[in-house]
Amino acid sequence: MAKITTATLMKMKQQGEKITTITAYDASFAKIFDQAGIHAILIGDSLGMVLQGHDDTLPVDIDHMAYHTQSVKRGVENTLIIADMPFMSYATTEQAYINATKLMQAGASIVKLEGGEWLEETIKGLVERGIPVCAHLGLTPQSVNVFGGFKVQGRESDKALEMIEHAKALEAAGAQLLVLECIPSGLGKAITEAVSIPTIGIGAGKDTDGQILVMHDALGISCSYMPKFSRNFLIDTGDIKKAIELYIDEVSKGNFPGPEHIFK
Repeated sequence: MAKITTATLMKMKQQGEKITTITAYDASFAKIFDQAGIHAILIGDSLGMVLQGHDDTLPVDIDHMAYHTQSVKRGVENTLIIADMPFMSYATTEQAYINATKLMQAGASIVKLEGGEWLEETIKGLVERGIPVCAHLGLTPQSVNVFGGFKVQGRESDKALEMIEHAKALEAAGAQLLVLECIPSGLGKAITEAVSIPTIGIGAGKDTDGQILVMHDALGISCSYMPKFSRNFLIDTGDIKKAIELYIDEVSKGNFPGPEHIFK
């Protein structure tokens, strides 16, 4: 498999090929996922929950993210590496430049930021300085206290229309990827059709350009609960590499997510 870039993912969207993404936090799992043919790996600030045992992602800082990005980088040959900008690491444009630089120097190919139109200036500035950006809309976990918990977003028509406008604005600012989390499947489809950049869904229906799962959910080793939008692929295979290959195949064929995994 040739080295995957943001241009690769854009071409996949244009050709109607599904993109498959998963989180990873160390070299060993990253190597397995890379060899299985995963298109992109996200070093998520979800590590605060699945590795550190916190209730949310807020305690994760930029040094945690840089450390795990370095670890994943050492296990990857071809997969695109996306790294999360953690809570309050991009509250100002200057903070964003400094902290995104740390992640790029640690091995990321693109950094991910949560939020809407307020990020336009930040995204524009990062891209102008050679740092690609993945945007993130819907349930943005860093705003869990504003939302009052981990809840589906965009069910009201005005909120849905607002999210579509945010997506367009983020693309116009220079974002090259867009993660959509925990939104109705119809809204996931509408946003995917409204932008030209690839959309990666997690609980956003089957019409996004790709899917992403937290590795602990995809392998059935989450210590709390299995989210509605997830599926344990390891239980079907008994082998980690085969589980990821099955995940890729099921996304490619349009079998995952199924009706039981989507929000309406």
